[in-house]
Amino acid sequence: MYGRRLQILLDEDRYRRVSALAARRGVSVAAVIREAIDRSVPHGEDEARGAALALLLSADPMPVPVDPRDLRVELDDLHSRHG
Repeated sequence: MYGRRLQILLDEDRYRRVSALAARRGVSVAAVIREAIDRSVPHGEDEARGAALALLLSADPMPVPVDPRDLRVELDDLHSRHG
């Protein structure tokens, strides 16, 4: 299943937090650490999605119609002009 072993040293506070979370979830401390790595270190497609999300979130705010039907009309108009 897993082919690599990793040894890490944690201070008491971190270990307490990780072990408490593992106990609440009913999983091992190692499972919590693996999940944290997966969330923090993107790979492949996840990295591209993360970059795209960061770009979207950094965009300047823009006005959006209150009524969704007006937004649909605006988007349809933009699509028809730009193919």
